[in-house]
Amino acid sequence: MKIVFLGTPEFSVMALDSIIKAGHEVAAVVTMPDKPAGRGMQFQQSAVKKYALDHHLKVLQPEKLRDEQFISELREINADIQVVIAFRMLPEVVWSMPKYGTINLHASLLPDYRGAAPINWAIINGDTKSGVCTFLLKHEIDTGDILLKQEVEIGESTSAGELHDTLMQVGAEVVVKSLEMIEKGNYQTEAQPKFAGKLAPKIFKQDCQIDWSKSCSSIYNLIRGLSPYPAAHSQLHAKVIKIFKASNEIIGHQNDFGKAFSDGKTYLKFACSDGYILVNELQLEGKKRMLVDEFLRGYKWID
Repeated sequence: MKIVFLGTPEFSVMALDSIIKAGHEVAAVVTMPDKPAGRGMQFQQSAVKKYALDHHLKVLQPEKLRDEQFISELREINADIQVVIAFRMLPEVVWSMPKYGTINLHASLLPDYRGAAPINWAIINGDTKSGVCTFLLKHEIDTGDILLKQEVEIGESTSAGELHDTLMQVGAEVVVKSLEMIEKGNYQTEAQPKFAGKLAPKIFKQDCQIDWSKSCSSIYNLIRGLSPYPAAHSQLHAKVIKIFKASNEIIGHQNDFGKAFSDGKTYLKFACSDGYILVNELQLEGKKRMLVDEFLRGYKWID
């Protein structure tokens, strides 16, 4: 099939690569415009654009998805289907254009975790399973009829970054299977219920602040669910620290919420409502990310 692929981050790249390897024609790739980033504010290409250029694919980067020139280019391509993964919300004039419509890959078991951050929220909420879905786009975001679902387990120590990589691989396989089903006309869709059980809104800075009055398990899940990015954070001696890896020690009711304890050599832990969170990997503001023993060797502990 002739395909237009729409995506931006690394999560999209494996699926794009799998589509090409499956023998489909990717007539164009649509991705976000280059944006300035880093200390020098140099313009950076998206992961999808870098892949597309390396494989000599046509790249479209519209500022506005209703731009007449962009719409005209899509019509000229006359794709059989569009595949969208981790992109922007599409106007109907775009998603309804191909004869087979537009399919989306979402990193959750819909209808749960509609929204921008499904991987993070599944772990923050302590879920033991996640997965991916492909569905046909319609007006309301993440509500279209489902083509395929694939579950994966979330381990007790799985981080958002690890789940991201697992779902990226599983998602690529599910996208290719979905295209094969559509091409053969051998598929049935499953309508989603109107209301989702759990939501996955965009994560803001305030969502990353650790509330030490909560339970060990709640804080532990928050740390896993925000690692490696944007990372849960707190303060140590009036300086901000990001915590990437931790373990918990449940001992019963506590009162010293947020108080830090350390021998200055091997361990750092914070009191929460029913025990302690033991920090394994962290980053102090202005410093690099490091293991706790490495951090303590260069840090003057203040009791």
